[in-house]
Amino acid sequence: MNSRDPRALALLSVVVPVFNEEASVDLLIPRLFALFEREGITGEVICVDDGSRDRSWDRLVAWQATYPNLTLVSLSRNFGKEIAIAAGLDIADGNAVVLMDSDLQHPPEVIPEFLAQWHTGHDIVYGVRRNRDQDGALRRAFSRAFYRVFNTLSHTPITPDAGDFRLMDRKVVEAIRRMRERARFMKGIYSWVGFKSHAVDFDVVERVHGKSSFSPSRLFNLAFDGIISFSTVPLRFAMYAGASIALLSIALGTYYMVRTMLFGIDVPGFASIIVSTLALSGFTMLQMGLMGLYLGRIYDEVKARPLYLVREIVGRPAAMQKLESASPALSHLKDLV
Repeated sequence: MNSRDPRALALLSVVVPVFNEEASVDLLIPRLFALFEREGITGEVICVDDGSRDRSWDRLVAWQATYPNLTLVSLSRNFGKEIAIAAGLDIADGNAVVLMDSDLQHPPEVIPEFLAQWHTGHDIVYGVRRNRDQDGALRRAFSRAFYRVFNTLSHTPITPDAGDFRLMDRKVVEAIRRMRERARFMKGIYSWVGFKSHAVDFDVVERVHGKSSFSPSRLFNLAFDGIISFSTVPLRFAMYAGASIALLSIALGTYYMVRTMLFGIDVPGFASIIVSTLALSGFTMLQMGLMGLYLGRIYDEVKARPLYLVREIVGRPAAMQKLESASPALSHLKDLV
């Protein structure tokens, strides 16, 4: 029987990165397993604790005693949401894998619609926010500007207002697992792998507890990382601008040489010298900074450190073996589990 046949009890994996969400997980976990029972879904839930500083891990462990299909992975520190997602994908067994946030802004009730579209043959089914009313005006403006800039500079366009809330077929998961870069921009990775995709609109509800850990500065850094990871246009722009300035300086030098030969030497202007020197020095430092960012990325990659380190796994004995196969550098941690 085809694994996409609605009659087949194909295993669904739901991967949930968790960071300081002790109150939200107490609502999310029973809601997910109630959905599984109501919809007749054979599934597992994988929660990856990304170095939480509150009682998120303790609350997850308490729920694991109630739900055996709940697998818990605790990373040794906060590696970031993108890396926590990678850890969850590394151990997910499902024929289809759903990614969602732990703050309940991604409603689990959308998952059956994801599955329905997957059964029709779509490899990726991603959620698109119907509105951004929960965000402030400045954040909405920044988001629109980012998507416009990214899709202009990158050869891998991404869908505006489509985040991590999505379902992916097994072959898509395996393709993403092969991508082990450390500076991960998941929206770009989802788009880069391709495959047949379909959008599902959903409404983002207000957070029940706490506030987002993504401050404006973190969002800006993530956006900048995305552009650097999926485009070399900034380097080309610096090169073209440098060439333009060089040509302009040659033309200007020629003009002053001819003028001096015809009309004599003028008294040089202090202000013009200072302004031109500062402008050229600033631009030179900008070019060096851009090159340094790209070289820094290369330096991080060639060190070949593991994407993450695991402190503890609860719920599935074979999980560590899967993590070892995905990242051999983790093999020495097996005695900790």
